[in-house]
Amino acid sequence: DPQSKMYKYETHCHTSPVSKCGKASVEDTVYFYKKLGYDGIFITNHFLDGNINPEARELPYSDQIDYYFSDYEEAVRIGSIAGIKVFPGVELSYKGTDFLIYGLDKDWYRTHPEILEMDKTEELPYMMEAGAFVIQAHPYREAHYIDHIRLFPRSVHGVEVINSNQAWESNKMADIYAEQYKFLKTAGSDNHWGSNAFARLKEKGFRPDLAGSPTREAIVKAASRVASSLAGTLSSRNRSSLVGSLSSCCLRNRRSALRSLSISLCNAVFAIPSLR
Repeated sequence: DPQSKMYKYETHCHTSPVSKCGKASVEDTVYFYKKLGYDGIFITNHFLDGNINPEARELPYSDQIDYYFSDYEEAVRIGSIAGIKVFPGVELSYKGTDFLIYGLDKDWYRTHPEILEMDKTEELPYMMEAGAFVIQAHPYREAHYIDHIRLFPRSVHGVEVINSNQAWESNKMADIYAEQYKFLKTAGSDNHWGSNAFARLKEKGFRPDLAGSPTREAIVKAASRVASSLAGTLSSRNRSSLVGSLSSCCLRNRRSALRSLSISLCNAVFAIPSLR
C-alpha cells in the first residue's frame, strides 16, 4: 500500500567538486545511498556564500550557478541509471550558521543574483515567499570558526534536530529549540564522504548500537568536566571518585544520561560542606 509505505530520503549531503569540503564524487554518493536502500537523496552543496569550490568564485554569476548545479545534474543522470530519485537543495551560510533550502530550482537562482547582497533575515523570508522550504541546519553546532550560536526563529520553517556530524548535546539542544518553537523537525547525515561515511563516523566515536545516546567516552568526558569545575573544593582523590560515580550512573541508563548526570551532580554538590 503506497499510502502506508515508509520512504527513506537523505536530506543533507555534499559532493565533490562543488563543495570544497566534499570528499566523495557524485557517483560514489549516489550509489552509496542506492545500496543502503534509500528512495532518494537531496544534494545540498554549499552555495556561493559558503564553502563552495574556490574556482567557481572567479566566474560570472550565471556561470557560477551553472557550476553550482553541475553536481546535482550529474546526480540526476546517475540516479536515473541506478534507480534512485535525486532532488536539488542548497546550503546557505553566514559565519558558520547554515540553512538548508528546498524547492527552488536552477532557473530561480539564476534570475535572482540579488540574494547575495541580502542579510539572512531578508534573504530567507524572500526565498520562503518564492516557495522555498527553509530549515536551519545543525543550529547548535560549535566550531573554531563560529564565534557564537545564531538562531533565526522568524525566518525558517523548521530545524535539523539530528545531524550525524554533530555532538549528541548539539542535536539535543536543537530538538529542545524545535519543541519550544513548534518547528518541523528534520534529520540528515550531512555526509561529506559518500561510501566512506561509516568509517569516518567510527573515527569520531559513533556507535550504531547507541545511536542517539552519548558514548562511554563522551559520558566520562562530561563527568570529568563536572569534576574539574569543582576542583577548588575537591581533592584529587575525590575528583577521581566523582568522575567514576557520575560515569557509572550514566552508563547504567544511557537513555536518560543527562538526567542521571544531573541527579548525581546534585547529590555530589550537597555532599560537599563548603558548597551547601
